[in-house]
Amino acid sequence: MKLSRDEVESIAHLARLGISGEEVPTYVDNLSRIIDFVQQLERADTEGVTPMAHPLNMTQPLRQDVVTESDQRDLYQQNAQAVEAGLYLVPKVIE
Repeated sequence: MKLSRDEVESIAHLARLGISGEEVPTYVDNLSRIIDFVQQLERADTEGVTPMAHPLNMTQPLRQDVVTESDQRDLYQQNAQAVEAGLYLVPKVIE
């Protein structure tokens, strides 16, 4: 499928991409080849192919859901300008 110059300019506008007039033919060619490739993939025979959730046939290694870091809030808050009840106090920025 060959895209037209107008289609590419419309796509660029919708994507808020600034492309120059000299670049449009390159994008027409490249996007047209991408669409051709996708159409070629759509014609591939996938009958009998089991859908996969992952390309590797292996079990996902999982770790235990446990806390591995110590609580260092007091250490980090030593550098804060103001702290109250374990919370950082910041100047009001919205009236």
